[in-house]
Amino acid sequence: MTTPPPTRSTSALAERLDRVPWTPLHTTILVALGAGWLFDSFEVQMFSSAVGPLGDHFHATVTQRDAVLAVWLSGILVGALAGGRLADRFGRRRLFVATLLWYAGFTVLTGLAPDLGSVYALRALAALGVGAEYSIVNAAIAEFMPARVRGKANAVVMNFWPAGAIVAGAIAYLVLDTLAVSAASSWRYMFVLGGLVALVVLFFRRRIPESPRWLASQGRYEEAEQVVSSLESGGAWPDRLPGRLTEEQPLRLGAAMGELVRRYPGRLALGAALDLAEAFGYYGIFALLSVVVLPQVHISDKAIPLFYIVGNVGGLAGGLVMSGLFDRLGHRVTVAGSYTLAAGGVGLLAGATSTGSATWVTAAFVVANATATAAWTSAYPTFTELFPTHLRAAGVGASVAVGRIGAIVGTLSLPSLATHMGATFSYALVVVFWLVGVAAMGVFAWRGGQEAARQPLETLSRTAAESVSSVGGR
Repeated sequence: MTTPPPTRSTSALAERLDRVPWTPLHTTILVALGAGWLFDSFEVQMFSSAVGPLGDHFHATVTQRDAVLAVWLSGILVGALAGGRLADRFGRRRLFVATLLWYAGFTVLTGLAPDLGSVYALRALAALGVGAEYSIVNAAIAEFMPARVRGKANAVVMNFWPAGAIVAGAIAYLVLDTLAVSAASSWRYMFVLGGLVALVVLFFRRRIPESPRWLASQGRYEEAEQVVSSLESGGAWPDRLPGRLTEEQPLRLGAAMGELVRRYPGRLALGAALDLAEAFGYYGIFALLSVVVLPQVHISDKAIPLFYIVGNVGGLAGGLVMSGLFDRLGHRVTVAGSYTLAAGGVGLLAGATSTGSATWVTAAFVVANATATAAWTSAYPTFTELFPTHLRAAGVGASVAVGRIGAIVGTLSLPSLATHMGATFSYALVVVFWLVGVAAMGVFAWRGGQEAARQPLETLSRTAAESVSSVGGR
C-alpha cells in the first residue's frame, strides 16, 4: 500500500490543527497521554526499590532478580509491536482506556503473586499494556499538537517519565520507612498501590477524542471536523461522534512493516538506532546500580528510594531544559548534543563509582540521569513525527521493539560484566551505545534527513515519500 497525497479536506483539517491556539483541551490531552510514560517509569523505579525485598522474599539469585525486569522488557517489546499495529488499524482512542485497565489490573495482581513464577507471568502481561502505550501515546500527541509547539509538547510528555520515577520513589519510601512495612511484604504494597494509582488517570483519559488526523486518513472527515472544531472553540468534546467507518481494509502487521521498510527505511533505521542506544544504557545503568553499585557503596534498602528520588529530580530538570531548547536549536542538533552529554554523564558516574563514596555516586547519578533524560526525551518526538499517519504507531512500535532488545541485553549483561570485569567496563560499554545514537543522528542529517522542528506532519511524510520515489523506491 502506498501513501496517497493528502486530499483537499485532509490538508485543510491539518492546517486548522496547526493554527489553533493552545486551549485547556490541549492541556488535558497532554496530561492524560503523559501518564502512559509515567506508568512505565513507575514500573522501572518500582523494580529498583522492590527487587531487594522481592528477591529476599522468594530467595532469588541475582540472575533471577534481573530476570524480573528482563521479562517486563520482553512484554513491552511485544506490546509495542502489537499495540502500534492495532492503533493504526482501529484508532488511538479505543486503546487508551483498555491499555490502562490492563496495566493496572495485572500490576495489582503482581502484588498478590504467590511465587516467583507468577511474578514473571504477571509482569509480562502488565508490560503488554505499557508497550502498547508507547506506540499510542507518541502517535497521538504528535497528531493533536499544533506544528509550532509540537516538538516542545511532545518532549514535555516524555518528561512524565522522571515525574513517575519521583512518585514511585516516594511511594517506596512511604511503604518502607514511614509505614514501617516489613521487608517481606513491602514489595506487595508497592505493586498494589502502583496499580491503584494508575486508575486515577481514567478521569482524564475519558475526555480524549480520536485523533483527527487518523480519522481523516480513514476518510472519516465528519468526525475529524467535529474534533477540530472543538479544539478551535476550546469547548467540550461532543458526547457521541458519528460512527461511519472507512471501507478501506486495514493493513496487517506484516504489510505495515513491509511498507515501512520499503518506503521509509532511513527513518525506521534512525528510530531503531536511537531507541536501541538509549534503552541499553538507561535500563542497563539502573540494573547495574541496583544489583551491583549501590550495595558496594553501602546504600541500604531503605535509603534506595531516596537515592532514586534525588536522581530523578535531576532527570526531570534535564528533560525540562531540553524541552525548552528542542524547537529553538532544532531536533537534529538537540538529539546529537544530548546523546553526547549522556555519554559524558556515564563517564562521570564511572569515576564516582571508583571512589566508593555513596555521596559522589549520588551526585554523579543526578548529572548522568539529567543528561540521559534529555537525550531520550528528545529522541522519541524526533522519530515519531517522521512517520506518516497511517503507519505512525507501527513505526514507533517497531523502533521501541528494537530498543527493548537493547534494554534486555543491557539489563542482563551489565551487572554480570561488572561482577566479572569491574563496573568501569560496563560503564564504558554504555558510553559506546550512547555514541552509536550520536552517529545515527549524524548519518541521518548527512544523508539529507529533514529538520522537523515546527514543520507540519503532512509535509514531513510527503517529503519522505517523494525522496523514496526519486531513488527508485528504496
